[in-house]
Parts: sequence; structure tokens; C-alpha cells
Amino acid sequence: MKNLTYTLSMLALALTGCTVGPDYQQPKTATPATYNDMSRPQAKDGASIALPSEPNPVWWKAFNDPQLDSLIDRAIAGNISLQQAVLRIAGAREQVTQARGAWMPSVQANTKVTRQQLGLKGILESNGVYSQAENAGPQATNTLNSLTKPVNLYQGSFDASWELDLFGGTRRQVEAANAQQQSSLEQRNDALVSLQAEVARTYLQLRGAQSIIATLQTQIDIAQQTMELTQSQQKNGLAPQMDVENARAQLGSLRAQLPQYQAQVRQAMNGLAVLIGQTPGSLDGELMPVKPMPTLPAAVPVGVPSQLARRRPDVRKAEADLHAATANIGVSVAQMFPSISLTGQFGMRNTDASYLDKWSSNFYSFGPSVTVPIFQGGRLVSSVHLSRAEQANAALNYRQTVLTALQDVDNALVNYRTDQDRVTGLDQTTEALQATFALATDSYRKGLSSFINVLDAQRQLAQAKQQSVVAKVQTSTDLVSLYKALGGGWEPYQNVKLPTYTVFGPAATPDVRVQTTSEE
Repeated sequence: MKNLTYTLSMLALALTGCTVGPDYQQPKTATPATYNDMSRPQAKDGASIALPSEPNPVWWKAFNDPQLDSLIDRAIAGNISLQQAVLRIAGAREQVTQARGAWMPSVQANTKVTRQQLGLKGILESNGVYSQAENAGPQATNTLNSLTKPVNLYQGSFDASWELDLFGGTRRQVEAANAQQQSSLEQRNDALVSLQAEVARTYLQLRGAQSIIATLQTQIDIAQQTMELTQSQQKNGLAPQMDVENARAQLGSLRAQLPQYQAQVRQAMNGLAVLIGQTPGSLDGELMPVKPMPTLPAAVPVGVPSQLARRRPDVRKAEADLHAATANIGVSVAQMFPSISLTGQFGMRNTDASYLDKWSSNFYSFGPSVTVPIFQGGRLVSSVHLSRAEQANAALNYRQTVLTALQDVDNALVNYRTDQDRVTGLDQTTEALQATFALATDSYRKGLSSFINVLDAQRQLAQAKQQSVVAKVQTSTDLVSLYKALGGGWEPYQNVKLPTYTVFGPAATPDVRVQTTSEE
């Protein structure tokens, strides 16, 4: 037995470094030197431009709006979806602990009391023992009867087993669990980036809707003045009643546009409240006062494509999934090799409980057990083929995720650049229409032109101003989309306070928070 134990120990030491299955290699994906849209002419003077320098991880501060900063901080602390993502990290952490537990021996205690009838009397009778006992006398028969009657059996024992990880199957399981934990962390990072972008986008839409309402209100005031001028002209016999009705219709048309933007303001405030984990309407007092649209930064650092895979959480998650799929190949291959376990048992057993502390009541067993898979109907080979197919699929998913990330950034750059050009054109149009309206109104007041010219100029001016504000809102949200496509925003929030649970006792709502690692 000593020789066998020594041999197994030497074998375990010799095979400790043996791990079946492929080792993970970080994927290499060819990326262009610069983003495609960066080779196009940048926006005109005075517009925000894109630079190849490293992006700012707290990109929302580029809007220089303390209220936006506060909303994002509160959303990170209170958003329900983000807390769910943190809980998934906690679950993945426990899976790592479970996988590592396979390295350690398992020990369990058993105790039982049973009433047993072993059926010995029938066996003895069938073999003629009772016939011989009757010939020996009644004492022998009584002795057999006492031995074959039902008994109470008291037993307590400790069982232990330890499976040797000779071929690295457990090590691959731990490797896969660690990769899956990283995948859950990157999923949380992706949710964090999306949350920051959603808060910024909703806030900009709120301020944009308020700006449009202010623009419409200005045009309504001008239309009101125009109608009053027309009524004065009509009273003095200088204009027909038709001009008055046309002016009233123009005023009504502008007023009819207000409700849709007022609804957008209410919906945006409700959306921001829910994003920070509060009930709709809880932020009305804070957000209702009208504030101007945040200004665009003079320059937007976007980095280079080669850095994108390290910064985008979805790409990092795809890489972690690839790592886990690669490790699972080793898990499936290890199942095709023999498994060796060391098992042992020690306990006490007797029909009289008072004798359990006697050495004569003890029993034990120990020794190695070897399980060799010989025939499994192709299940083990199929498992290896399946894990290799899943690893190939994960590799393709990683490549596709990288390509999608590059496309997202380039599309966002295109939208940001072209919408800025659109804003510039609309501003020039608005300036020209403002002069046209002033000239038409002055000519009408002097009786040199018809009222149709005034109405047409006023209508075009109102449309142009509204389109200009809408374009500015769109450009701001384009910038948010660009920041989201770049994948930044999660870096300062890597210290995740994972929830803790008590094994016994009533369940409680876990405390889930995302903490910052850098001073801001």
C-alpha cells in the first residue's frame, strides 16, 4: 500500500503541469491607421473638430454643464439596470469559487440509526444450518435465532474524496470561469457606457425641446404683433379683412406646434427620473427651469482604431467569451482521459450505541479509484467537436464585433461632421430670412407691398429658426453617439461593490453600488 501511495504521488507531481486543450492566444485583428472619416475635410472654421488624441474617459464634462454631471453621477448610483449588471458579476464570481472548489478534497459526515432485518435466517435454513443446529440441541437453535432477529444499527462516519487534476480539466474550468467573470464585468461596463449616453442624450433633448419652445414663443409674439398691425391697417381702411384672417391663421399655426414640444419636455424629465432610479415627476422642480443648450467642445479626441478594441466594452466582452470558449475545449478533452480519485472512510458501527466509542466498533477504508472512459456512445468526442465549434463561433463573433465598432465610430463621425455643416447653412439661411422679413414688414407698413409677402417671409423665418434649433440638438446628440461608439466612460468606475449575502436568515435587498477609482 505504501508503494502504491508513493507511486500515485509521483505520478500526480509529474502530471501537475499537464493541461490538455489549446492555450488561449489573444486575437489579433488588423485595423486601419485612422478612422475613414478623419481623412475627409474637417468642419469649417468655428466648428468642433475630431482629433486623434486619447479620448477623455469622463467625456460628458466636455459639455461644461454641472447639472448634466450631477444627473450622470446619480444615474450611476441608482439605475436599476446597472445594478442588475453588477449582480451578474456577483454570480460569475461565485462560479469561479465553485470551480476552484474542485481542487480541494471533499469531506462529509454521516450518521444514521436503522432497524435492519438482513434475512440471514432464510439463508441459513436454505443451507441446512438450522437442521444441524436442531441435532446439536435447543441451545444452538436459540443462538441462531438471536443472531438472525432484527437489530438496531447505530453508525457514524466521515467520508472523504479527492480527485487529482492530472490532465488539467479543473484548471481549464477555473480558467473558463475567470473568463466568464470578465465577460460579466465587461457587460456591466457596456451597460454603464449606454447609461451615461442615454442620460446625456435625454438631457440634451430636454434642453433642445425647451429651446424650440422659446423659439416658437418668439415667433408667436412676432405673429401677434403682425396681426395687430394688420388689424390697425384694416381699421384705417388700408388693408382688407382677408389680411387680418391670414395673420390670425399664421398665429394659430405657430401656437399649434407648441404642445408636441411641451410633451417632449415632460417625457424627457420623466425619462431622466427613471434613469436615476426615481419615479416619474420627481425631477420636475429641478429640470423645469429653462436653460440653454450646452455648447459643443472646440475639439473632440477620438483616438485611433488600434485602441478601440481595448476601450470598447462589447469588444472586450467578445474577447472574454472567446477565452472562455477556448478553455472549455480543454474541459471537454480532459473528460476523455482517466480520472483518479483518492477516497477514504472512517466510522463507528454497532448494534449497541454504548459500544460506539470502542475501537472494536470502528471501520475504515481508503485507497485510489481509477475511472477509465471506454465507451460512451460518441458523447465525449461529440463534446470536443461542439466545444471547438463554439470556440470558432466566438472567434468570428469577436471579429464581427470589432468591425461593427469601427463602423459605429465612422458613422458617428460622419453624422457629427455633416450635421455641423447643416447647422452652419441653416444659421446663414435664418440670418437672410430675418432681413427679408424685416424688409417685407416695413414695405407693408408703408403700403409698398402686399401682406402675402409678409406672411410668406414670416412662415419661412419661423421654419428656418425651428430647423436650426432641431439641427443643433441633433448635432449634440451626434456627439453623444460618437462618445458612446468610442466606448469610453467606464474606466473611472472599476471598483464595483459586489453584494454580500447571509447563508442563514431572511433575505434582504443587496446593496449594489459602482464606485469611482479616480478623483474628478
